Amino acid sequence: MKQVKSLKDIEGISNIDREIHSATHDDILKGLTTDVYFLRTLDILGSMKLENSIVTAEIFARKPGIFAGIEEVKAMLKGKDIEVWAVDEGESFEPKETLIRIKGPYSEFGVFETAMLGSLASASGWASASREVKEACGGKSFLCFGARHVHPAVAPVMERAAVIGGANGVSCVLAGSMIGINPTGTLPHAAMLIGGDTLDVAKAYNEVSPEDHKRIVLVDTFKDEVEESIRIAKELGDKLYAIRLDTPSERGGVTPNLVREVRSKLDINGFENVKIFVSGGLKPDKIKLLSEAGADSFGVGSYISGASAIDMTMDIKEVNGQPVAKRGRIPGIIENDKLKRIF
Repeated sequence: MKQVKSLKDIEGISNIDREIHSATHDDILKGLTTDVYFLRTLDILGSMKLENSIVTAEIFARKPGIFAGIEEVKAMLKGKDIEVWAVDEGESFEPKETLIRIKGPYSEFGVFETAMLGSLASASGWASASREVKEACGGKSFLCFGARHVHPAVAPVMERAAVIGGANGVSCVLAGSMIGINPTGTLPHAAMLIGGDTLDVAKAYNEVSPEDHKRIVLVDTFKDEVEESIRIAKELGDKLYAIRLDTPSERGGVTPNLVREVRSKLDINGFENVKIFVSGGLKPDKIKLLSEAGADSFGVGSYISGASAIDMTMDIKEVNGQPVAKRGRIPGIIENDKLKRIF
């Protein structure tokens, strides 16, 4: 199917039956994820012989954040007879700042407004939350563990946005592949529960892992975290890179005092080289406290994946060279020195 530009183009596509309820790449690039009123608009403008009016449209955000999602927008607009400017991914922005400017026949890009805004809103929301985490880490590293909290169709989008915001790595296999980095993770509680003993699993983990793999062992499944940390450190020696604390909320979660105790007793026993990796419902405020207590790195999931989308708006600013605006908005383009020509 070609790109949809009319209500007639979507006749006969009802009752699509899919086992996975997400749009495909082709669906998005053909315009099938648009709000239907944009197709109705094109029909109306067509009847008025105005569908190819040369318009300038600008996209801005409703609140500050970190810009992400432009690569998908570029895919939607690729090959169109239009000019496009945008700020770079990873740039910070303020409310009402022009983030993208598009100029050309309305029929070339109008149908993609919904998908463009959605892509930018979600990705920028995730990138902005990730930047908050980065700032809380104060130079220490963190991984994005958020894939389990979103629909799998968008997990790579979310984790890519997290890296743009400042994450040092991702856990999702496909996300890592798309970004060009190796996915990173430790061990789940499932390994310990099925293996029956943390030490036995740690031994097997050490044996099957490549020499250069950073071995991080989860220590809160069966025994006291300090006891398990010392047991694992004695067994793995220099092969142990870090222990991971993920104490469940039912036991009070990971606290600064727990981190201090683990750090102190690892040091007393001669394991100053073993780092402390912390995960489990972390938010910026808690990350700061745990970092001050001695945590070395963090795994952050729901704070990033659950971040609210940053509302994006696209306004028509010129029609055939004449400044226009709806009530309450300023007619004409709004300049931004950070905009760069991409098409």
